[in-house]
Amino acid sequence: MRLVQFISRKDRRSVAIAEDGGTALRLLDGVERVYDLAQRAIDKGVSLAALAQELAGDTTEDYDAVVAERRLLAPLDHPDDAHCLITGTGLTHLGSADARDSMHKTVAEAGEAALSDSMKMFKWGLDRGRPAAGAVGVPPEWFFKGDGAIVAPPEQPFGMVDFAEDGGDEAELVGLYVIAADGTPRRIGFALGNEFSDHVIEQQNYLYLAHSKLRPCSFGPELLLGEAPDDIQGTARIRRAGSVVWEKPFGTGEANMSHTIANLEHHHFKYPQHRRPGDVHVHFFGAAVLSFPDGIKPQDGDVFEIEAPPFGRPLRNPLTMKDSGGAAVTAL
Repeated sequence: MRLVQFISRKDRRSVAIAEDGGTALRLLDGVERVYDLAQRAIDKGVSLAALAQELAGDTTEDYDAVVAERRLLAPLDHPDDAHCLITGTGLTHLGSADARDSMHKTVAEAGEAALSDSMKMFKWGLDRGRPAAGAVGVPPEWFFKGDGAIVAPPEQPFGMVDFAEDGGDEAELVGLYVIAADGTPRRIGFALGNEFSDHVIEQQNYLYLAHSKLRPCSFGPELLLGEAPDDIQGTARIRRAGSVVWEKPFGTGEANMSHTIANLEHHHFKYPQHRRPGDVHVHFFGAAVLSFPDGIKPQDGDVFEIEAPPFGRPLRNPLTMKDSGGAAVTAL
């Protein structure tokens, strides 16, 4: 089952099931947020899919019209953006590891090519990132992107701040979570995401990684309930003035990753501050492919597009330039 959040024709927040065939959205009666639906499912002790099926009504909306009129919302959010934490894990796919390696290559004292820190971490994942059930594997790279305010809904633009040196796509699998009242992280499903980063500033020095990640992102438009497929094959592309200027297939899911999803989840939620009841967590599981290594320089109006069959409609976001505003500090 796949769920979609959007603004209905009655100008109300709505949650709907994306029906097979992809042409209709069947609204859930009395539900305005996936977040609320998840809380109700936790309280009732039932699965999200079972509760959604129970609440599915007779009202439908045309999916094409919702997309064309840009009424889509991210498939999970929190009523208070400050309680939605956007984070990610890197170097879990060979594609991102190769890209990082090319940016951060070092040379050993003996003059022979050495593994960069990026490739070392990727190799650690290959060696110790898939532990047996009940065991703990090696920690992955981890980064913070921001809170819910930096999420651009599907079909809405990425605002690239004027001080940015780059704005590049990163096609990723995303895990979506709600923290239950007892502090237990509850995964509600998965989505496709574009983690969008500034690779030029990161290339200058690896210690600029944190800066490179403080950029907008997007995920959706559909929330896939249950477990993610083991092998997800998709396509990422960039359209410019209606023409495709870059396109590449990608593979994600555990079959294409150096870590298990359980190991990545453990190392995120092992921190008590990540188990605050009521919070939402949106966690990117690492890029399978990105356009930056192919020399693609983004332009105002470019449209990033990511799709994979298990996730229904493609995720699309145009790029626009944005005034970052003033950063001057005054004494109080």
